[in-house]
Amino acid sequence: MRRFLPIAIATISLVVSCVHQPKTAINPVDGNYPAAVAQIVMNKCAISGCHNAASAQNAAGLCMDTWEQLLQGGNSGAEIIAFAPKYSPLLYFINTDTTNGSIRATPTMPLSTNGRQMQHLTKEEYNTIEHWIAAGAPDKNGKIPFADNADTRQKIYLVNQGCDLMSVIDGQSSLVMRYVSLAQNPFGSETPHSVKVSPDGAYAYTSFLNGNFIRKMDTRTDRITDSVNVGSLLPGGTGGAWNIVYHSPTTNELMATDWQGNGMATVINTSTMAIDRSKTTANNLVSPHGVASNLAFDTFFVTAQTGNAIYKFSFKGKLPKLLSLNGLPAAPTRPGSATTPDPHEIMMTPDYEKMFITCESTNEVRVMNAHTDAIIDSIRTGAKPQEIAFSYTKPYVFITCMEDEANSRPGAKGSVYVINYNTHEVVRVLYGDFYQPHGIAVDDRNGKFYVASANILGDGPAPHHATACKGNAGWYSVYDLNTLAPVNNKRYQVTIAPYSAAPRFRTP
Repeated sequence: MRRFLPIAIATISLVVSCVHQPKTAINPVDGNYPAAVAQIVMNKCAISGCHNAASAQNAAGLCMDTWEQLLQGGNSGAEIIAFAPKYSPLLYFINTDTTNGSIRATPTMPLSTNGRQMQHLTKEEYNTIEHWIAAGAPDKNGKIPFADNADTRQKIYLVNQGCDLMSVIDGQSSLVMRYVSLAQNPFGSETPHSVKVSPDGAYAYTSFLNGNFIRKMDTRTDRITDSVNVGSLLPGGTGGAWNIVYHSPTTNELMATDWQGNGMATVINTSTMAIDRSKTTANNLVSPHGVASNLAFDTFFVTAQTGNAIYKFSFKGKLPKLLSLNGLPAAPTRPGSATTPDPHEIMMTPDYEKMFITCESTNEVRVMNAHTDAIIDSIRTGAKPQEIAFSYTKPYVFITCMEDEANSRPGAKGSVYVINYNTHEVVRVLYGDFYQPHGIAVDDRNGKFYVASANILGDGPAPHHATACKGNAGWYSVYDLNTLAPVNNKRYQVTIAPYSAAPRFRTP
């Protein structure tokens, strides 16, 4: 069983920071908290040796002197998420009563030491904090965190497969600002798989491996506003494995693929959220997955995830054409025991001249001319290349390699290949604080990119704290787009299996 040493060190340092500190007078300042919350925080949290400015560095990096400082989070990211007490880690560390919730984390706060005896929060005090977060965690004047600039706020959307959630990340602070429930099925997980944002940044769309619907979210309010039942296209009117959504670059349309042996692709009008049956294939695509299109959104390229080919088609009465990735006869199924590329994701370059295709079984990226359909290059990568993200201010394409064992960091697995999409040269290989990196998103506006570590294996790193979802929590890392170096050493923990990511505004 692998263990991630820095997590243990962080926890120990949090405990040690509250030991051997002299007892000091209570800070009378309200810290911009509402009065009832200030009474608790200023008396039991933002005190010497724990979460005040002088001690925060050794107390998990969390300072609670003011409302503004609490919102900056700690070493593991956000400590409170407005409207989401169930997913706010602060509550886990102050909970001593299972009737308040089953999730408790250690060490329980506030800490008692040999030099100072601190009383745990009463049930009433815990409820005060919980109700405050449920109401949006406002400051004393009623200001809700991250609620301003709704039309222009830069965000990153990250789906968490393990608990049907969307993590909404604030682009400026890089912290989770909201959690949005995507669940509509009370009988089991629908497993959200892919998220895409419309080019104008107005809506985010999510597909589900175990669900019938594509859901539409208003990015101003981060609320689900509409959906369409794509399961109705299948025999019996339900089912499918709707894994990828791809938004048209020029029209109000969206393509979704059904990842089955007899799968299909369909186009949805995003204004009406209605299926366009004139733009729906028959059940004749084998394991369709990644989607790309030309600028006009009338010619489509879809990966057949098992085999050596991608599909090319329009909706003008012609059957899909198979394009070979390796010069052999194109076949969308694995021929015997032979090794085939098994194309996973496909994406057009910003100029729509080329397509980059990740081949997860042969550990390479194939580059195809978007006009001639000819393979023009093959670029070696780490094991199991998956997702693709382009920068529009740098000539970079980023490829997550989920199972790259070349990452020598303790308790790490996976890499990110940074490739110049003009010259096809590998600019750098990032062996960061990853464990099975999958989703990736570039924020050109703030000069950052985000790498989501799915951490879905049983031997992956243990989380910093428990979550409201069962399983090994994942995290995301933030990198500087200019230096290709980590912005900081933080592991921004989210819930289970963070998988697909997309920026709200793609270009500056």
